[in-house]
Amino acid sequence: MNQFIGRERELAALREILKKPSASVMIYGKRKVGKTTLIMQALSVSTDPTVYYECLKAPLQDNINGLTAELVRKKILPVPLRFSSFTDLFAYLNAAEKTLNIVIDEYPYLKEMENAGTVDSQFQSVIDNHIGNIRLFLSGSHIGMMKDLLAEKNAMYGRFSLTLQLRELNYREAAAFYPQKSLYDRIALYSVFGGSPFVNGFLDPAVDLKTNIVETVLNPLNPVCNYAEHLLISDYAGSVNAERILFAIANGKKKYGEIEEILDMKNNGLLSKQLASLLNMEIVAKNYPINRPDDKKKISYELCDNLLRFYYAFVYRNKSALTVLGADAFYDAYIAQPITTFISHRFEEICRTYFSLLAKDGKLPGVINIGTYYYDDSATRTNGEFDVVLQHHSDYDIYEVKYYTAPLRSHEIEEEAEKIRRIKGLTVGKIGFISVSGYAAPSNQYDLIDGAMLYKE
Repeated sequence: MNQFIGRERELAALREILKKPSASVMIYGKRKVGKTTLIMQALSVSTDPTVYYECLKAPLQDNINGLTAELVRKKILPVPLRFSSFTDLFAYLNAAEKTLNIVIDEYPYLKEMENAGTVDSQFQSVIDNHIGNIRLFLSGSHIGMMKDLLAEKNAMYGRFSLTLQLRELNYREAAAFYPQKSLYDRIALYSVFGGSPFVNGFLDPAVDLKTNIVETVLNPLNPVCNYAEHLLISDYAGSVNAERILFAIANGKKKYGEIEEILDMKNNGLLSKQLASLLNMEIVAKNYPINRPDDKKKISYELCDNLLRFYYAFVYRNKSALTVLGADAFYDAYIAQPITTFISHRFEEICRTYFSLLAKDGKLPGVINIGTYYYDDSATRTNGEFDVVLQHHSDYDIYEVKYYTAPLRSHEIEEEAEKIRRIKGLTVGKIGFISVSGYAAPSNQYDLIDGAMLYKE
């Protein structure tokens, strides 16, 4: 549970901040993604006093008093003094000789019972005038509200020495929580549980996928279950409609019209507004084929969080059955059969991430985009999408992805390759395959990538 994994770039950036006598840092990301852990890990090497305060959903004065009490507890203040604003409090601290690290977590809570502009204006004044001896760290989980601090219209615009958006660990980084697992099982665990350090800290690498699911997300006494059921949308006001939208998307209704129809929200504009909020919160992502970026009919929506996707696909509408059957029987009845298909779809996203990591390392020269490719071949009367595609200026590399327990056989490769070749109007640069369990025979005709290569740094 206390294992610190990944975040090397972010940790290095924060450690650079510690070389300065004064700084203002903003860190944001969804709940339980590791923001506080990262901050405290960075500050663990500082010889200057550190004060951590998590804001309350309470009036502003209560939070000023709360931070003051923490300053007294850490012996920064000699007695509980009375301050009427954060500006006054930091003006007092700024007169001290010692350098301080002050962490204010869940900053958006300060704005829930106060005029948001008033709070931001106070901290604008604090940063501009009262942190000559303070390194101030503002953190928050409400992604939309934290992003607003970066907007030009906001009083806090341009005030931060460093801004970090913390996202989940990628599939390679998350594998450090279960390094002894097979490649097949690593992909399964990531596909279900995602890259939240909090969630992965509850996994038992010594047991199988079913046992981990039963003991965490299907166990109401486990914090992972509460995380999946409540925390991810706790800051979203329209939580009932949000849950319905997430359920629709997780169960294959990915186009706007499909979601609108199943939720009976046609022509009232409400779905558009709520999707915009979910997109801004980065709970949902909008996707489109790389060859049809301007075709609104091809836009689809996807849940950004693997565990959230799993919960809404298997648990959300079947909670009464889970209560009646118990976790083990529920898994066998509702999850055991479709789980491999679920994982195989997540494996496609892992493969796109693999190529993205290569591109960021400069190992894919000439590639200008990575994504899916939509085809509509009138000659064969077929249409569909290739799920892992690398776009060059003049052609596309097409990869077929296989989450099989056994090696991919030569005749399967040839059959898939021939399907690709038959698509009219598609200029193919390279045909490749990604098989987690490898290949029955080598081939120089195609680019063959196995599971081990996906995890090779």
